[in-house]
Amino acid sequence: MAEAAIKPSIFHDVSHFGIRITIGLIFIMHSLGKFDPGFLGFLERLGIPPEMQFPIALAEFVPGVLLMIGGLTRISSALLAIVMLSAIFVVKGAEKFTGQGGTELEILLLAGCLVIAVIGPGRISISYILRKVPRFLQ
Repeated sequence: MAEAAIKPSIFHDVSHFGIRITIGLIFIMHSLGKFDPGFLGFLERLGIPPEMQFPIALAEFVPGVLLMIGGLTRISSALLAIVMLSAIFVVKGAEKFTGQGGTELEILLLAGCLVIAVIGPGRISISYILRKVPRFLQ
């Protein structure tokens, strides 16, 4: 039976690593503003309790770091995909796709997280170096 497969190469590994680093860094940088006390006013305008400030900030920061180092990549990217879905539907209201207040960036990050969840951490990652991590935890 014939099977289609991508031949593993250094270019594939580096590009996969670059995507993980970029998406992880975006989430880390975006989460840092959520530790600021000024974020509480934004949460109150959305009707979200102020006690949710740190869980929301950590929900972006911790998976972002794990995504960058390549540990628990599938779980981290799935959590970040959930964060993006909440950003699209709760924060932005999914009213419009482009322009002021559009959701195009959130949809792009959601797609990137879903791709990483499907293809895994790649060969330039802590999970690959350890090789003892079960596949579903990679």
